[in-house]
Amino acid sequence: MKKNAVLMLFILCLAALFLLSGCSRAASGGTIVVSGSTTILPIAETAAEEFKELHPEDRVLVSGMGSSAGIEAVGKSGTADIGTTSRELKGDEEDLGLVKIPIAHDGIAIIVHPSNPINNLSVEQVRDIFAGQITNWAQLGGPDLPITLINRDESSGTRDAFGKAIMGDAPFEINAVVLPGTGQVREVVTRAPGAIGYISVGFVAPRFIKTQVKALSIDNVAPEDEYVASGVYPISRTLYFLTKGMPEGEVKAYIDYVLSTTVQYGAVKDAGFLPVSAADLSDYRPIPESVED
Repeated sequence: MKKNAVLMLFILCLAALFLLSGCSRAASGGTIVVSGSTTILPIAETAAEEFKELHPEDRVLVSGMGSSAGIEAVGKSGTADIGTTSRELKGDEEDLGLVKIPIAHDGIAIIVHPSNPINNLSVEQVRDIFAGQITNWAQLGGPDLPITLINRDESSGTRDAFGKAIMGDAPFEINAVVLPGTGQVREVVTRAPGAIGYISVGFVAPRFIKTQVKALSIDNVAPEDEYVASGVYPISRTLYFLTKGMPEGEVKAYIDYVLSTTVQYGAVKDAGFLPVSAADLSDYRPIPESVED
């Protein structure tokens, strides 16, 4: 009798757990966690809001903690369904079983205060500035004004891409101001006449923000769409979503929505980035038909 009572209690607990799980799923739908690059944040957030209108049963939680943190979250800790990165995978990250899904193309702009008369720098001059070899704007034909160097933290995909394109083997100046996000870099440069930093091209003149920065040409090539897309501009890159294995269910639905023309020619373009094409997605199967060539 006692055994029957214990068995019945066990069955009732299982039934209650099943019902609670079912109720929770029906009430709240799926939760998609997206984490990583601050550069990709405006695309992911806008797409999440629009996706919610189409799929009210699902929630998309988006955060920007840096590319390295996003790779860690999706590839190791499993705390994110989608990692976002503005740099390529490196080292043991290649062995995490991650699927890279291009979502946009981007360039990195070198920015200064609008009052700065300098309009163009060579790659070598930019390298010497960020290595601490050039410390005053007068050395470049500008005013006698110390250079305030603004850099990104080591987890930043933007820093990694900038370093590969510009710095080569030259180390960054250790006394630079180091900031965690694109927005912070832009804000500091708008306030400091001697400052120089680097941000995604899409953040140079974002909508609804009145403060201004000036993007410099590099080797006489401006950070404009046509030069970024063609690779003529020297600091160009691809932005990625990352998943642990091929995405399924609501995660795949959200990614496919980001790759749709609605987002590619909406949120992606609005943020100042360039859309991807079907050719960019050759390793992502099936290729969403809504992405144009």
